[in-house]
Amino acid sequence: MSRDLRPLFEPRSVAIVGVSADPGKWGYWFARDAARGAHRRSVHLIGRSGGELHGLPVLPSLAGLPEAPELVVLSVPAAGLEAAVDESLAAGAKAIVAIAAGVGHERERAIVARVRAAGAVLLGPNCLGVFDAAGELDLASNPLPSGPVGLVSQSGNIALETGLLLADVGLGFSRLASIGNQADLDVTDVLRDLAAHDGTKAIGVYCEDFRDGRAFAEAARTAGKPVVLLTVGQTEASTRAARSHTGALTSSLDAVDAACRAAGVHRVETPRRLVETLQALLAAERPCGRRVAVVGDGGGYGAVACDLLGAHDLELPVLSDDVQDALRSSLPPTAATANPVDLAGAGEQDAFSFSRTTRTLLESGDVDAVLFTAYFGGYSSLSDELRDRELAVAGELARAAHETGVPLVVHTMYWDAPPARALRDAGIAVYRAIESAVDAVAALVDDVQPPSAVATLPDAAPPVAGVAYAEARASLAAAGVPFGAARPASARDGAVAAAAELGYPVVLKALGTLHKSDAGGVVVGIAGPEELRAAVADLRRRLDPPGYSVERMAPVGDGVELIVGAGRDPRFGPVAAVGLGGIYTEIFGDVAVGLAPLDVAEAERMLFSLRGAALLAGARGRPACDVRAAAEAAVALSRVAAAYPRIAEIEVNPLLVTAEGAVALDARVIEIDAEDAG
Repeated sequence: MSRDLRPLFEPRSVAIVGVSADPGKWGYWFARDAARGAHRRSVHLIGRSGGELHGLPVLPSLAGLPEAPELVVLSVPAAGLEAAVDESLAAGAKAIVAIAAGVGHERERAIVARVRAAGAVLLGPNCLGVFDAAGELDLASNPLPSGPVGLVSQSGNIALETGLLLADVGLGFSRLASIGNQADLDVTDVLRDLAAHDGTKAIGVYCEDFRDGRAFAEAARTAGKPVVLLTVGQTEASTRAARSHTGALTSSLDAVDAACRAAGVHRVETPRRLVETLQALLAAERPCGRRVAVVGDGGGYGAVACDLLGAHDLELPVLSDDVQDALRSSLPPTAATANPVDLAGAGEQDAFSFSRTTRTLLESGDVDAVLFTAYFGGYSSLSDELRDRELAVAGELARAAHETGVPLVVHTMYWDAPPARALRDAGIAVYRAIESAVDAVAALVDDVQPPSAVATLPDAAPPVAGVAYAEARASLAAAGVPFGAARPASARDGAVAAAAELGYPVVLKALGTLHKSDAGGVVVGIAGPEELRAAVADLRRRLDPPGYSVERMAPVGDGVELIVGAGRDPRFGPVAAVGLGGIYTEIFGDVAVGLAPLDVAEAERMLFSLRGAALLAGARGRPACDVRAAAEAAVALSRVAAAYPRIAEIEVNPLLVTAEGAVALDARVIEIDAEDAG
């Protein structure tokens, strides 16, 4: 449910508590910035010193105000935060910004309970502040640029650097909320507000702790505007840093990526990439496919761009004869026209060859996007005449992109020259680094893919029958995971009787061991009773198991062994995985992850995304595997994981997939806080 953030971003009155006459104090900065907006709203300054600050009177407390302050910014130490919150609520505040760090979780919870009981909202604590460009509300300590980007950030410094990077490319913030510890308002609350805000055209997020990961993903999926996420958690060190910074409980990046894929969110690794991706996605044009043309006035960058584009799995088609003929008609004989297109110095004789060539490509129908990489912009430094000519070319380039509706991304080493700035002002993304320009093209292509859906968790089911091996098999089989025939056995003669019923060859498994293969607890290919008796005796001597499972031998040589499993992320809940299985799971680490429960389409996509997917399609003359059957098994297992919150881990390894179908050859279930069981 969306919360009302109007008093936070559009307050009719503001009070700053803890103002200071010391220019090095937060209370000074907030008083100064609030005073600048006094022509838009009433501003009240509260401080013990009294007197006047920035042309406004300083009052001793909120109690004496002539009106209820809709927004109160608390620039007070952590020790005084609870009392300041109580005073703010008593004065009628509907939104509170708490700057202080080091409040502690128990005190935070108590404060939030009082804030929510009063029908108010709290931003922070441990935050930078709040900003709204249209309302001239700038309460974030440092001057911020205005523009079309909404940002929600757990880090104040990352928010400030993002603002500097946006300003470098002529962009800025529509709104900014520094959420800090997210004691009350969290990333999803602010994301929903930014999605509904007309002045916000794209949304940036820096988040260490998603609280309710699926709610975040669903809010991003339905935002109706691009969302770019910067997060952490790839290393143990970054996880420690996040925990010490905001008390964040980070999620596995596999889980985050699964949620981003479902929601259509672009994930990046640095503030610079956050801004570069936002810059690309603010363009009006979107590609219709993955075909890209590269055009430039030198071969080096064209070749580099092609390799980088190929690494993104983007297509670089050879241009049609008609298009190449059109290009040759206005280019030197030495020009390359197949793709990449190299003007071979034509720009030095005629700057408009840049725009003519680019328009030809944009209009060709042969490609879905054009990457322009050139010395363009550098000529401006040579003479006023060349600068004016390049500015005119910049106008032609932008017009061509807007008129054709085909995306144009520009790379130039002179990215801040007047022609480059003119391109940016016209809505064309311009980059200084070739890899950034290529990443921008890839982001535009990926943005066309519609988000699938964020898997909805079912109502919690009763506990599974048990976590022992036979019980795990039974629970998964009842859910639709196919297993081969098996019989339990408690002694040597019982094992022989079970094998006689199943038919040889059989597999013998020692129960009571979680990783049976690693412990030597699995004996395969047993051809007759004597071999079986010997195997039972050996397992009893080495492992002394409480019992055995005798199973019909599967045709393992005829198929591919996969692993299908699920775990539980602290913020995103049950997460399903498929990968290359058997004994090679940990060796190759070829695994794809999705939010559980999966559907068949997502499970198939995950299987085909594996590096070893070629094995499923048939290799070295072997028949193709029944991928649909493997996907259905993964879906069935994922539904069990999603339905039973007590399950910490659930796994089938291996799942044997052949041309005839899929069969699970082993299973294990681990409950939360339960002892491992086989």
